[in-house]
Amino acid sequence: MTQMTALVTGASGGIGAAICHAMAKRGARIILHYRSGKAAAEATQRALPGEGHSLIQADLADPTQAPQLWQELAARARVDVLVNNAGIFPDHPPLTTGYAEWTSTWQQTLAANLLGPAHLSFCAARSMAQQGGGRIVNISSRGAFRGEPRAPAYAASKAGLNAFSQSLAKALAPRGVYVFVVAPGWVSTPRVAGAIQDPAVLADQPLGRAALPEEVAQVVSFCALDAPASMTGAILDVNGASYLRS
Repeated sequence: MTQMTALVTGASGGIGAAICHAMAKRGARIILHYRSGKAAAEATQRALPGEGHSLIQADLADPTQAPQLWQELAARARVDVLVNNAGIFPDHPPLTTGYAEWTSTWQQTLAANLLGPAHLSFCAARSMAQQGGGRIVNISSRGAFRGEPRAPAYAASKAGLNAFSQSLAKALAPRGVYVFVVAPGWVSTPRVAGAIQDPAVLADQPLGRAALPEEVAQVVSFCALDAPASMTGAILDVNGASYLRS
């Protein structure tokens, strides 16, 4: 059986590192993308089970870098799975943020969270369709459904990612390329360690805690490796019933 290769963006820590580990445990060869956290990405790579894992650097908010990255990947190996995990969450409350900061935050957030995944998925879709199949898993957020009053650009970018993913699922299904979305709520990572202990945040968690990175990674791994073709286009919530929709 040929070993599967997966590109995971934003793989230097937190959810990205957990996704890499979960898929490597299943036998996948991981290409770990990072923007600036090379040392952290290297540490994640060293901790992965199995062999053949590698690193790749790019600023995916720059639209010129996605095709360059994919061209470099194509020279290495066939990529079977793309996990678009990289993203940013800058605060910019509408009533207290200046207009210059407001506009720059919107531009940066949409470039990183929506346009970056869209451009990389474009490259992946063409390649996967030609090779006879593949999978794309996009990491969204419950914020796409409930809103983020302190970070409206983030919520909008993730809502856009959901719609883009479903459009892509329809377009690519006939070519054997399947697209899934995983939408976490709060996740217990070092970046938000203080925030998730806030009593107001905990009061909003029926489980009494935030999701673990490993729990999100388990769902991503399922989508990437196990989910049936008929699930393409699905958006899977991983928020501990903190936000329910029907």
